[in-house]
Amino acid sequence: MMEEKKVTGTLQEDMAYFNGVLDAEKNFDIIYRVVQIGGKDACMYLIDGFCKDDLVQKLLQYFMDLTSDKMPEDMDGLSRQFTPYVEVDVEEKCDAVIQSLLSGMFVLLLDGYEKALLIDSRTYPSRGVEEPEKDKTLRGSKDGFVETLVSNTALVRRRIRSTDLCMEMLNAGKSSRTDVVLCYMRGRADEKFLEEIRRKIQNINVDSLTMNQESLAECLYQRKWYNPFPKFKYTERPDAASAQVLEGNIVILVDNSPSAMILPATIFDVVEEADDYYFPPVTGTYLRITRFLITLLTYLVTPTFLLLINNSRWIPESFSFIMLKEEPNLPLIWQFLVLELAIDGLKLAAINTPNMLSTPLSVMAALVLGEFSVNSGWFSSEVMLYMAFVAIANYTQSNYELGYALKFLRIITLLLTQWFGLWGYIGGNLIALLSICCNRTVSHKSYIYPLVPFDWKNLKNRLIRRRLPGALQEGGKSSQGAVEFRDSSIS
Repeated sequence: MMEEKKVTGTLQEDMAYFNGVLDAEKNFDIIYRVVQIGGKDACMYLIDGFCKDDLVQKLLQYFMDLTSDKMPEDMDGLSRQFTPYVEVDVEEKCDAVIQSLLSGMFVLLLDGYEKALLIDSRTYPSRGVEEPEKDKTLRGSKDGFVETLVSNTALVRRRIRSTDLCMEMLNAGKSSRTDVVLCYMRGRADEKFLEEIRRKIQNINVDSLTMNQESLAECLYQRKWYNPFPKFKYTERPDAASAQVLEGNIVILVDNSPSAMILPATIFDVVEEADDYYFPPVTGTYLRITRFLITLLTYLVTPTFLLLINNSRWIPESFSFIMLKEEPNLPLIWQFLVLELAIDGLKLAAINTPNMLSTPLSVMAALVLGEFSVNSGWFSSEVMLYMAFVAIANYTQSNYELGYALKFLRIITLLLTQWFGLWGYIGGNLIALLSICCNRTVSHKSYIYPLVPFDWKNLKNRLIRRRLPGALQEGGKSSQGAVEFRDSSIS
């Protein structure tokens, strides 16, 4: 086995190696400069745009003022005695030095010193921690995760001031070397599951995490392609991620990604939102149950309507108003399928529409796809009404993967209902039920816990927003002692 290349202590040889590997003559943003420090030749390396210029200037000025009689014998001595900075390290392996440099660190080589000095003076281009567009709440904090990993870990640390909070740094991708942080509470997270996730990340054999979290998710869990229900919960809210950490879950933060991955995640975790806890128990319970019911209706309303219209004799007299007022020119099943496709087309158009054109295009789309499409005879007004409800109701829960999972199952149920009538409707619902019940979380536990295995205490907490524990007694002590946290990873 070839021995790993190390810093030799001969500056010309070390510079030749680093310049060759980094191709420093071609890469304009890789800056290196030869200077004199304490009577010795030295070379500094940095990535333009990653280092704080004023800090590097002060450090360089301090080093260049050193005299030969003050110089220590090795780089460890220079690090301890003459480097006025907090985040400092020394490294002898060339690959580790290059990796640190490409991550944004300031590297200093000295002639006669067989180690490199690493100074973490990194600063990354980043936006402000404003409220995320997707995970908005009516109350609560208005900060959100950004693309800078250190800022995201600081947002979690700010909320959990405990020595049990662990932020474990890993890397994934041969070329990208993407930073991945495992965030968990020591003593609350499942150690066996934590070790499994750590091992999987360390053994990921890909060139790069091209799509950040989605690439990592596909490497961590080889899901069955025919089961579309999400195995991970994503959030852009630091308060939601911190709450999940305190409950014993594992949160994964990926550099360049403004959201956190929460695992393991059951179906109850996926549909849960922060607003449930920012309102009093009665209001939080109402919002939670409403979201459950509306999510269920988005799946059932169009197949049920199709079944009743195809079997009009089953419609009670009191509900006769749901019957079509006019004979459709296009079969209902085709109307539903075309509108399912059209709604996704509108979503894609809305994403790519410039802000200055969004209002006029929205008005035009409402007229063309609303009134004109009905008057032209392509669609029935009743079908437009129910599909409009489905399109809007999908946004009552923020998880996109769950919305599309219900959409795929809804299309399957529509087709089966059209082909096989009542038995097709029942079969479609069974397929949806089995897709949820036979699913497993990333930790290989039940996807519908606490229904299976049944745990009434946890199920009640999932359905009903209860008061948070910790009522005060005299002297400010809690009458309930330590806060009890829900462990959603138990099977």
